[in-house]
Amino acid sequence: MRKIQLLIALLLMSVVTVSAQKQCWTINPETNAIEMILNDETLPYSDHMEMSGEMVSFVTRWNVDANKNFSQERSLVFPMLRTIPNNTHGSLMYRVQTDVISMLGINNLAPVQLGVKKVSINGALQVVSQYGIGIVNTGAARKRAPSPVVEITTTIFPSTTLPMMCETYEVKNITGRALTVAVPEFVQKLKTDPAKGVDGTYIIQSEVYGAGTYKIEPGQTIEFGAAFQAYREKTEKALQPDVKAEYAKRMDYIKNSIDGALVLETPEKVIDTEFRFSKIRASESIYRTKGGLMHGPGGESYYAAIWCNDQSEYVSPLFPFMGYQVGNESALNCYKLFARYMNDEYNKIPSSIIAEGIDTWGGAGDRGDAAMNAHGATRYLLARADKEEAKEIWPFIKWCLEYTRRQLNDAGVPRSDRDELEGRFPSGEANLCTATLYYDGLVMAAYLAPLVGEPKLAATYRKQAAALKKAINNYFSANVSGYETYRYYDGNTVLRSWICMPLVFGFKERAQGTIDALYSDKLCTIDGLLTAEGDATFWDRSTLYALRGVYVVGAADKATKQLIDYSNRRLLGTHVPYPIEAWPEGSQRHLSAESGLYCRIITEGLFGIQPAGFNSFNLTIQLPSEWNEMALRHIKAFGGDFDIEVKRKSETRAQVTIKNGKKEKKYTVRIGEEIKNIKI
Repeated sequence: MRKIQLLIALLLMSVVTVSAQKQCWTINPETNAIEMILNDETLPYSDHMEMSGEMVSFVTRWNVDANKNFSQERSLVFPMLRTIPNNTHGSLMYRVQTDVISMLGINNLAPVQLGVKKVSINGALQVVSQYGIGIVNTGAARKRAPSPVVEITTTIFPSTTLPMMCETYEVKNITGRALTVAVPEFVQKLKTDPAKGVDGTYIIQSEVYGAGTYKIEPGQTIEFGAAFQAYREKTEKALQPDVKAEYAKRMDYIKNSIDGALVLETPEKVIDTEFRFSKIRASESIYRTKGGLMHGPGGESYYAAIWCNDQSEYVSPLFPFMGYQVGNESALNCYKLFARYMNDEYNKIPSSIIAEGIDTWGGAGDRGDAAMNAHGATRYLLARADKEEAKEIWPFIKWCLEYTRRQLNDAGVPRSDRDELEGRFPSGEANLCTATLYYDGLVMAAYLAPLVGEPKLAATYRKQAAALKKAINNYFSANVSGYETYRYYDGNTVLRSWICMPLVFGFKERAQGTIDALYSDKLCTIDGLLTAEGDATFWDRSTLYALRGVYVVGAADKATKQLIDYSNRRLLGTHVPYPIEAWPEGSQRHLSAESGLYCRIITEGLFGIQPAGFNSFNLTIQLPSEWNEMALRHIKAFGGDFDIEVKRKSETRAQVTIKNGKKEKKYTVRIGEEIKNIKI
């Protein structure tokens, strides 16, 4: 039975991966938007995409059918309207399929959709369609084909700060005569069961704004909007938003927080653009809860809650590089929330803090959660370069490192009950992921200790890190499936994608064998790395970690080829535009922290930025052989706002220029050579 199930899964996988090779989108070089290819090769097309603001998230499940007609279903999530039981998944959710355009009247007739002209994504989903109307008083035998009269641009996006999903509509007269367009008054309300809400009854409301009857001359346009919101019946009233102003706020976020910071320039437009899109998804999914700003994975499951892997480990170390204050505040809050659970007995901390910070989840036992926090918090604080924040979180970092030290087994590597996959796949008594995260936490803590007034601890942590690195190589090194690489745990006999972790933190001893194993047909598929050899499951997070690691150890050409392939799939393929969680679990949801991992391929892998202090870093440029230049601009970390420009000087050497305001430093180095202690 197991063999039959595996065969079926592999067959399904082949269907998914074949379709994933199809290019359905192109990049607009002027706007950096992606635009859908509308032809017989790509249609019909169906997709789902998540977008978020501080008080709302939603997944739009949308389609363009074979006749080029657009439709959508809105899956609304209100993270701070808590439901019972108030657990990890206790956010108010509701699905709405209201077709707003169908309610219009055009010359007293109902509009008929005649086909999509353009679909684009650029911080919002925008659809341009033509609509027509028929002829009054035609009999059943008469020709009733509607003629085009209007072009309607629908823009779908979340409010940045309000609990609502918004849509704007622009109706343009494309005829040679005046049209009368009636926008109806429309309000739809429903009440939830008070017994199922933490705050009693919630009201979910759909409303059209800008109702009226308008005369539109040829070539002219009218605008109106709609919003889908929810609120507490007892204490709140419906908001009356300016939907157009909400769109302006969303675009302001894109302009300033995304396009104004951490800008990537390479010869590969698809990498630059997916990096940009990943910044959007990584930074938008932050919720203003009663426990403070909390980054959340999303996926119609995980809101108003934080995890030691997604938030502490994956995404929080990115935000200082963007200078994104909302992100920085959420990161600091994340570490402060977990710090509440350190204890003198060194009992494990929870894996997740849920329900706006009032409850916890730890059902998988110890997943290496302390090591995750040690790795993420040290890197966040060093890049953030705020001494007061560092002093506040430093006791928690020390606790996490000491907790993990106490878990060392006789071989000198830390035990943990599970890893971040929480028992979905075996991880043994001690796993490679926890061990390497602990190693990096020690290395980074050694840089941080003198900055917070404990210089003697730096030597202690460096000594512990050196001993741990030796223990990791001794304990995990193995020939697995013919490759000189790592076993993931004692007793592991098949290749696992997480063997990439030593590469991420600069272990070069078994780098070539590990790279060969990762990109062998035993693990590598068109959709990324399989979690385990012989299985059909993939999680983007290990693929993203592997790409970073392959850059770190100097295999830039191999990493770049894989990164281009991956970016084309995620940005321009059949399910766009962000990195995803997993398949088949979660149906490839756009969980947000994976987008943070994509960005860290660039910052820590391709550019090799590693913290060395509050105002200093080490740099190891990995310029691919086919590239002559690249740049990363407006890096807001380490107390600066600086650019890194790289230009090839020869086959093996490059000039690296660091620009910080009017200050400029130039280095000519071998590609892959570390430049130490660059001061900002």
